[in-house]
Amino acid sequence: MSNTYDYDLFVIGGGSGGVRAARRTAALGKKVGIAEESRYGGTCVIRGCVPKKLYVYASTFLEHFEDAEGFGWSVGETSFDWNKLVSSKEKEITRLESLYRKGLDAANVELFDSRATLRGPHDVYLVAEDRVVTAERILVAVGGTPNPHESLPGHELAIVSDAAFDLKEFPKRIVISGAGYIGIEFAGIFAGLGAEVTIIYRGLEILSNFDQDLRQLLHEEYEKRGIRIITQQVIGKIEEGPGGVRRATLSGGEVLEADQIMLAIGRTPLTHDLGLDLAGVKTDDRGYIPVNEYSRTNVDSIWAVGDVTDREPLTPVAIHEAMCFVSTEYLGKPAVPDHETIPTAVFSHPEIGTVGLTEQEAGKKYNKLNVFRANFKPMKHTMTGRDTRILMKLIVDAETDRVVGAHVLGSDAGEMAQLLAIPMKMNCTKADFDRTMALHPSAGEELVTMYEPTYTVVNGERQGE
Repeated sequence: MSNTYDYDLFVIGGGSGGVRAARRTAALGKKVGIAEESRYGGTCVIRGCVPKKLYVYASTFLEHFEDAEGFGWSVGETSFDWNKLVSSKEKEITRLESLYRKGLDAANVELFDSRATLRGPHDVYLVAEDRVVTAERILVAVGGTPNPHESLPGHELAIVSDAAFDLKEFPKRIVISGAGYIGIEFAGIFAGLGAEVTIIYRGLEILSNFDQDLRQLLHEEYEKRGIRIITQQVIGKIEEGPGGVRRATLSGGEVLEADQIMLAIGRTPLTHDLGLDLAGVKTDDRGYIPVNEYSRTNVDSIWAVGDVTDREPLTPVAIHEAMCFVSTEYLGKPAVPDHETIPTAVFSHPEIGTVGLTEQEAGKKYNKLNVFRANFKPMKHTMTGRDTRILMKLIVDAETDRVVGAHVLGSDAGEMAQLLAIPMKMNCTKADFDRTMALHPSAGEELVTMYEPTYTVVNGERQGE
């Protein structure tokens, strides 16, 4: 390390991307420091994917108890303890945070439990210690935070996703504003745990940016589960009623009462007061940090990875970007993050798994598509009598026969999407699917037994449906 700087690399942000970059760089013998003002593990481990998935698991048991009767089981009286779930979740994320810390310690990374801001291209101010340290390279990996919607009258009476994990009391009635994946997942969680749930969404259909067929079927499935979905409206104001009840007045005039109102209307980057201006780092009009293909900002000594860059806001993507950064800057092997064909899941009820292009996206890119679609009742529910469906859909470029999109709605759809991503990354064709033997009986076998297109899409328009 040059004697000019205190550190070879200083990382601001202890989430998945920042921690991976710090550990990998320190393992190469570099002197690395990292600062985190909250808890190591970041959004995913502490207040995002991990606790969310644990709560999703918890929310499925009521259905399992109900379904058991169809298979000969008699389930006795059941009850749910919200505070026990919260406590169990906290124990698990505390365990995971300790593993993050141990991993950094083992790699000889110097940890700071402090907010850190930039003071210049090579200068980092540690707030808790009231001192400045210097670094040859600085990596910004601060992520994002839920949008509090401060322009909404009464927004302070609502909660965001961060707070939803640790409510002191389980809300018997909850109104959720927003129908992106966060709002949809929490709606499924609270409904599955027994709450009365209402979703408010300004758009025509839930889950924008997902395939339209998935959106419509999940809407139907949620309504079957008693979730009320109000589209093309927004909350105009929130007020507090007697006994702490929350009242949401909708743009259409209806007033909804609930124990909690949750705002799930997007996320914003944590760049406010980060000192980016002092270092000369540019941001866009929403506060995100633009970077080049190597995650470098407009300042030669500063890089950024993860959600703060507004590329793909997913934990594995942040980790991948961090590893490419290390490879480029410290291993002499330039590596560009690959953001194509990323598998994505929505842990709804039922689950969504998707890889590649939606039909709408593919219709704009290719002249002709062959679309293969299966909509059926899962084998399990022929015994339970539950009215639920599975949807599987393959989108194929007719000219090359390449599978450019795969979409599944049903149990374990996320697991299917992860496995589908591998052959799709290898540019597999529909013929590859056709010559793959089916695994019977399984839901997944439908993916390799759809031999004839359900319909075609020509210049963006469906034909022969």
